[in-house]
Formats: sequence, structure tokens, C-alpha cells
Amino acid sequence: MSIRAVVFDIGGVLELTEPGSLERIWEPRLGLGPGELGARLAGVAAAGAVGAISEQQAGQRIAEILGLDASQLRAFLADLWAEYLGMLNTPLASYFASLRPRYRTGIISNSFVGARHREQQRYGFGDLTDLIVYSHEAGMSKPDPRIYQLACDGLGVPAADMVFLDDLPENVTAARLAGLHGVLFQDTSQAIADIQALLDG
Repeated sequence: MSIRAVVFDIGGVLELTEPGSLERIWEPRLGLGPGELGARLAGVAAAGAVGAISEQQAGQRIAEILGLDASQLRAFLADLWAEYLGMLNTPLASYFASLRPRYRTGIISNSFVGARHREQQRYGFGDLTDLIVYSHEAGMSKPDPRIYQLACDGLGVPAADMVFLDDLPENVTAARLAGLHGVLFQDTSQAIADIQALLDG
């Protein structure tokens, strides 16, 4: 086995996030029941994840659906992006950066319109890796097998020579079915050990 590329997910892997924090803040504020915020915004989330709407259009739709004025929308979006960006998984990011130049490195992220410049501004992911495949730019999301092929093509490496790390089992399974070496992220030390075992093997 000859591994030539290592590709990571972002949310829940390179970024440590707290899912549900937006709901805990805004559902009581808007008088919504548990789960209602996500249900109302599901269409916007789905469209934004594959770039079917612009960031500006997403904001407009959120304001219309939730009945927010301009000030409330700014506050809502600030909280949305705070949850989305989370905190950098510093040990994992350092390990990821250390893999270059021996290995080609990349990111495949199920994202939302506006993510690239925010993540670059906060974490510098574009400087950390050779390639980032964002779902909102690619027009498709994991576990669609085509998104893994985009990463392979972009890095110039066949699937059999690539390791992929993700925190969602369905995305790891899809990567394996596409021919990649899928690793499930459970915690940082486990992920590094599992990847290093493949690289050393």
C-alpha cells in the first residue's frame, strides 16, 4: 500500500463544534418549540450547502422565514457562524499541516455559502492544505461519491492512494466504497494513530 494523499473533514474534525447551540439561543427567543428552528430553515440549509443560493439570498430567506428585522438578522447570523466555526482542533491541525510536503493534503467539507472566506480568515485552512473541496462550491455533498472523486482529481492521486478522515460513519463508508482508505474520527489521538498506522503500513 502506497499512501500519497491525506484528506480531512472540517466540522467536528478540524473544527470542534457544539451542535444545537443556535437552537438553544434562538428557539426560546423566537417562541419556537424544540427542533422547530431547524425544520423551518431546512430548505435554506439544503440550498446553501450546495450553492443553490447565494449567501445574501440565504440571509434574506432566513429573515423572511423567521420574521427578523435587520438587527435581529445580524445577531442571528453572528450566532450561526459562531456555532459553525467552533474552535480549531489545534493538535489535529498541527498534525495535518505536518504531513506536507511528504503527502498531498486536502479537505472535503459539507459546507454553507460563505464558509470559505470565514474559515480562511479565522483558521487559514487554505494555507494549511493543497486543496479544499467545499460542497457549496462543488454543488454536491458527502456522501455523494462524486465529491470524493473531485478530491482525487484535484490532488492528482487515485482513490486507492488516499486516506480520508470524517466524523460521520456514512461519509467514511461512502469514501471506502469509492476506494479511499476511510478513517472514522472519534477523538484526536485515535484519529492520528489510525492515520499514522496507514501511512506507516
